[in-house]
Amino acid sequence: MRTRPASLPVPTAALHALRNRAAYTLIRGSVGALCAFSVDQNMRTMRTLGGAFARAPFNRARLERAHANISRVFPDWERDRVETCAVDAYRHLFSLGVETAFTPRLISDDGWSARVDLGDLRPGLSRLLRGRPTILITGHCGNWELLGYTLAVLGFPVHALYRPLDLKPLDDWMRETRGRRGMALVDKFGATEEAPRILDNGGMLGFIADQNAGDRGLYVPFFDRLASTYKTIGLLAMRHGASIICGQARRVGHALDAQSFRYRIEIIDAFDPQDWESQPDPLFYIGARYRRAIETMVRNAPEQYLWMHRYWKSRPSFERAGKPFPDRLREKLLGLPWMTEESLERIERQSEADAAAIRDAR
Repeated sequence: MRTRPASLPVPTAALHALRNRAAYTLIRGSVGALCAFSVDQNMRTMRTLGGAFARAPFNRARLERAHANISRVFPDWERDRVETCAVDAYRHLFSLGVETAFTPRLISDDGWSARVDLGDLRPGLSRLLRGRPTILITGHCGNWELLGYTLAVLGFPVHALYRPLDLKPLDDWMRETRGRRGMALVDKFGATEEAPRILDNGGMLGFIADQNAGDRGLYVPFFDRLASTYKTIGLLAMRHGASIICGQARRVGHALDAQSFRYRIEIIDAFDPQDWESQPDPLFYIGARYRRAIETMVRNAPEQYLWMHRYWKSRPSFERAGKPFPDRLREKLLGLPWMTEESLERIERQSEADAAAIRDAR
């Protein structure tokens, strides 16, 4: 009796593509379902889910990290205010998912003004109108995608550095929908060649610049604690003579509980090569200055910041080695035009505490 031959294994690549397509279809179907309701209805739902997710047992470690970060930045806040801010950060994050789906429909040539207010953009626009290379910087506060998307709609194309989505079909959809309005997404893993080309052509390159940059990053103050910062931004600005614009899109109009998809775009700081060329350490100055601008963005709307991230994860080598605070670093910090003795003392005390925590963990 002949037996039925076993089925041949499906090639891995084909199976992976099939799974991607199925996941993409599911996600796009979900987006379509969302669009059957108003954006405000969806945001009410997502904020409820965000609050539940924040307090879920499996999220306890991240919520406690958010508590610790908020308490460190705002030491005078009561426990209840810290808890509210941490949970609201999750509500805001879940709302961003809805806004990402609705942005291509609502932020159009004719419709953007119903959702976006413009602050005083003159410091940024005056630089963009020169047609010179520009670096746009924001942080994980407010709606960072909306900032670049709206500028593109207004006629200022943005090349935004981003991490590609794992689902290629969904990633392709994101690139295509954003690209229609002039916001090109640049793969961060392949930006070594593309970023210089963009700046050489007088383009605008956007960064979310508050991420932890690893142990070998540039350590500058961020809320009076040394934070590892990417050197790439400063090096690009120095090599290409680029202006730097620090801006944010901040949710406004109503309290967060009103689930309002309305933002105000603001320029927090803008500076040029002549601002850092006279500095003793231009690279350090650039990193410290844009980190200071991100601090202002966070203080403007702390409930819209992603406090659960590990912004201060990496520590400088002298802390890890148990060595004293370097005199050279102290001199660099004092050389910053805005640095005060009080801030420097807080930075040193926090550095000592971080070094002690490293020793205790060994």
